[in-house]
Amino acid sequence: MRITRSWVSEALANGALAIALCLALSAPVAAQQTVDKVVASVDGDPITEHDVEAFSTAMGHPVSGSDIADNEQAKLVLKELIAAKLFQEEAEKYSDKIDDAQVDQYIDQIRRDKHMTPDQFKEAIAQSGMTSEQFRDHARQELEKAMMIQQQVRDRVDISEGDIQSYYNQHKDDFRVTEERYRLSQILIGVPKNATPKQVAELHAKAETIRNRAIAGVDFGELAHHYSDDVSKNNAGELGWFQPQDILDQILAAIKPLKPGQVSQIVRTSHGFHILKVEAHEVPGVRPLSEVKDEIREKLVDEKAQSETQEWVETELVKQHDVETFY
Repeated sequence: MRITRSWVSEALANGALAIALCLALSAPVAAQQTVDKVVASVDGDPITEHDVEAFSTAMGHPVSGSDIADNEQAKLVLKELIAAKLFQEEAEKYSDKIDDAQVDQYIDQIRRDKHMTPDQFKEAIAQSGMTSEQFRDHARQELEKAMMIQQQVRDRVDISEGDIQSYYNQHKDDFRVTEERYRLSQILIGVPKNATPKQVAELHAKAETIRNRAIAGVDFGELAHHYSDDVSKNNAGELGWFQPQDILDQILAAIKPLKPGQVSQIVRTSHGFHILKVEAHEVPGVRPLSEVKDEIREKLVDEKAQSETQEWVETELVKQHDVETFY
C-alpha cells in the first residue's frame, strides 16, 4: 500500500495531524446513518466510511466515504487516515520520553509565536472548543511524534559541507540584505514619573543585578519574562526587527558596538532602565556562508527528512502493523 505524501507532510508541518485524527475518531455518527461500513483496519482497529468523511472534513478536504472503491480522492483520504493512525500508534511508544516540562515549554513557545499573553492564549484555546487539558494532550502527542521522527528519520539524514556550499552558491540572492536592521530583545525596569532619587537608585541597582545575570549566561528570555515591566515580557522580551532610524538614539548608541548575542549597558529613557540584547544584526550585502550555514543545513535536513519520512512510512512502518483494506 502506498501512502501519499500530500496531507501527511502538511500535517506534520503544522501540527494538525493529531487534532484531525482525534476529531475523526471521536465525531458522532449522524442519526440517519444506520450502516457504517468498515473500509479498513489497523491492527484490528476498524476504520469506517464515517471515519473517512470526518477525517477529510477536519483536514479541509471533505469527501464522501460511500464510494471509496470508485473514488480516487476518497481512497487517498483513507490512505492518509491509515498513515495518521500508524503515526499515532507508533508515537505512543515515545510517551515515557516526554516529560511535563517539555510540554510546558512547547505550549509556551506556541503562545509566544502567536504573540499572545497567557490570558489571550487561554481564551483562544477555549474558543477553539478544546479544554486546556485536551490542548495539552495534543501538544504531548505532537512532541511524541517529533521525537519519533527525530530518532527514526532526522538523525539518519546526512548533509555534507559540499551540499551546504552548493546550496549557498545557487541561492545567494536569498541571503542578500538590502537594508541594515537589528533584531532586539529587551528587559525594561520601569521608573515611575514621580519616583524619588532613592527609588531611582534602587531600580537602577535592580537593573544592574539583572544585567549581570544575563551576562553570566542566565537565559535572557526567562529574565525578561520574570522581571521586565514591558508587554514584551510575554514574548520572552523579543521586540522584533528595526532599522537604525527607527531606534531611539540612546538605545542605538548602546547597541552599535555589540555583536549578536551580546547584552548592552543599561540605558535610561523616560520609560525607565532598558537592558537590550542584540539577537541579530544584518548589514547590506550577501550574508557570509559562515553566518547562514546552520540555517541552510536545517533547511536541507527538513527537505530530505520529509521525503525520507515518506519512505520510512511506506517501507518500514506499514510492515510493522497489520493494515487491511476492504473495498
